[in-house]
Amino acid sequence: MTVTQEIPATGRYAEVNGISLYYETHGEGRPMILLHGGLGSGEMFAPVLPALAERHQVITVDLQGHGRTADIDRPLDVRLMADDVAALIDHLGLERPDVVGYSLGGGVAFHTAVRHPEKVGRLVAVSAMFRRSATYPEILAQQAQVGPEAAEFMKETPMYELYQRVAPRPEDFPRLLGKIGEAMARDFDYEEEVRGLRVPTLIAAADADMAPPSHYVEVFGLLGGGQRDGGWQGEGRPGGGHALAIVPGRTHYDLAVSPLLVANVLAFLER
Repeated sequence: MTVTQEIPATGRYAEVNGISLYYETHGEGRPMILLHGGLGSGEMFAPVLPALAERHQVITVDLQGHGRTADIDRPLDVRLMADDVAALIDHLGLERPDVVGYSLGGGVAFHTAVRHPEKVGRLVAVSAMFRRSATYPEILAQQAQVGPEAAEFMKETPMYELYQRVAPRPEDFPRLLGKIGEAMARDFDYEEEVRGLRVPTLIAAADADMAPPSHYVEVFGLLGGGQRDGGWQGEGRPGGGHALAIVPGRTHYDLAVSPLLVANVLAFLER
């Protein structure tokens, strides 16, 4: 399985929920919606996209205010963006595609499965916190510094370069930072939503992520995992088809392009 070959992409816009949502289609096979992290775009998966698209039709989406999708007059809220993804699924006429998301996209993927379970086959939530207080205090302190005024300090970063290169309105970068800062400042705890998941779910994280591995083990426990021995035939595994992957040697910032993560995702989706 190679991760270097070029994959032709088809980029289009879908008019859904009052937003022009940019998406690209790669490969053929069972559909997979792939959602990027904050300040990124579908381009961030380029190193691993060929491996994902080898046996799947991968649909990368640029979420509200990110990449080639212009912002609209509403908060940056994972639940609203989840509704966008659900509307895109309807727009494309897809039947229960798998939804895979990383970081911000992991939160959006999770809420897509929570709010629209009938539209989702399997869920993969990568490096997504399910309780704000699980995040390391020093990361919360850094997040508190994110706002429009931070745009000047980010001009040498890959995130700024990407936005200036592809965004419909490059001048909106400070506005995006302001909305992301507001979103990260909001408290949340999705324990009840996790308990209510009815979609087979893979919880994945790096072993040195923004929250300790114990947080993701706790979430797996809410899904019925880690309660007993799995058994010779897997008869003791949690009901519902849920799974957990802690990827060694990775951080929050490079996990999305880890070949080992891709191998785990594909194994889960194709089980």
